[in-house]
Amino acid sequence: MEDTVRSKFTWVIALLVFMFTMEGCASMTAGNADRMLEPAATLRYPDIPVPAGFNLLSQQSYSFENAGIRVALMKYKGRGTLDQVLNFYKAQMPISNWNLLNISEFGNRMLNFERDTETCIITMQPQFGGSTLIALSLGPKSAGNRNKRLPDEALK
Repeated sequence: MEDTVRSKFTWVIALLVFMFTMEGCASMTAGNADRMLEPAATLRYPDIPVPAGFNLLSQQSYSFENAGIRVALMKYKGRGTLDQVLNFYKAQMPISNWNLLNISEFGNRMLNFERDTETCIITMQPQFGGSTLIALSLGPKSAGNRNKRLPDEALK
């Protein structure tokens, strides 16, 4: 009888330790979700920021520049939630004169930016282990869209 009580007591203690450990891990993850991401110091394109700690996946990326035309698909992987990465780009892209056109937030995240002659589409996908995959697509605007005024520009 005494062995049964001791065995039950041991299981209860083990269960409590497990529950407190899991609660601690969950609160650490939640605390990091509010953390703002910072831009990396070295960038392939200085006017397109990448969060610090995100590494270029060179085997899955390409870029081309010629006579003022830039075309690229750059993929990066790093630690950060989808919302952290989304908020990073919403804050950082306007600093380099990119105008946010729209956001899609169904599962993955997608942001569309433009400026005078270029468009930049940024997609974010969650990856196993708490990391995020970022794909930056950069290209020229079609000729018909280059001179259109943005809706919020004042009429002259």
